Amino acid sequence: QVQLVESGGGLVQSGGSLKLSCVASGVPFVLLDMGWFRQAPGNEREFVAAISVTGRGTNYADSVKGRFTVSRDNGASSIYLHLDNLKPDDTAVYYCAADKDLGSIYDQHRPYRYWGQGTQVTVSS
Repeated sequence: QVQLVESGGGLVQSGGSLKLSCVASGVPFVLLDMGWFRQAPGNEREFVAAISVTGRGTNYADSVKGRFTVSRDNGASSIYLHLDNLKPDDTAVYYCAADKDLGSIYDQHRPYRYWGQGTQVTVSS
């Protein structure tokens, strides 16, 4: 079983930045494919970013490409999401997700089994 805990959300003005963190436990972290998703009120959960087990491969949703950066620190069992140039449309609850042997990071519909509790990001205009 994998436990995921996110942190780092908050209220920020349009154009501002935040850094989200997600700490994993329960399974050797180097085995885990990881990703970030978000869900805004009234919307379905959507893919934001994914990162390979080594950290050398990343994939982003078109809506965040060039503004968000995903990274991981296998020694700290953590992944991060740097959110820059935030827009009001980025307001959502952000979730990290994990699983083993999910295949290509370019598949935005990978069936992650493990999810964190989410952290709220609110961007004011």
